Amino acid sequence: QVQLVESGGGLVQAGGSLRLSCAASGRTFSNYAMGWFRQAPGKDRDFIAAISSSGTVREYAGSMKGRFTISRENEKVIYLQMNSLKPEDTAVYYCAAAVSIRRMLNDNDSNSWGQGTQVTVSS
Repeated sequence: QVQLVESGGGLVQAGGSLRLSCAASGRTFSNYAMGWFRQAPGKDRDFIAAISSSGTVREYAGSMKGRFTISRENEKVIYLQMNSLKPEDTAVYYCAAAVSIRRMLNDNDSNSWGQGTQVTVSS
């Protein structure tokens, strides 16, 4: 059983920055890729970024590259650094884990998910 807990969300003005954290736990949590998705009200959940279990491979949604950076502290903790935030970045941000980045992107239903953390960007 994998548990994911996000933190770091909040209210920020446009142009500001936030860093989200995700901590994983579970007896069997090992060698998992982890990543970030977001869901704005009335919209589908969108992929942001993912990082391999070793931290050496990163993938980003094209629109997120440049402003968002994913990093990995260790096997169970990842971050999402978000800069130059815009009101359209307002969403609930979810952490995800899967056996590989490919699986995470191609089979969302099999991912482990956190509860999400709200990010609100005011204009």
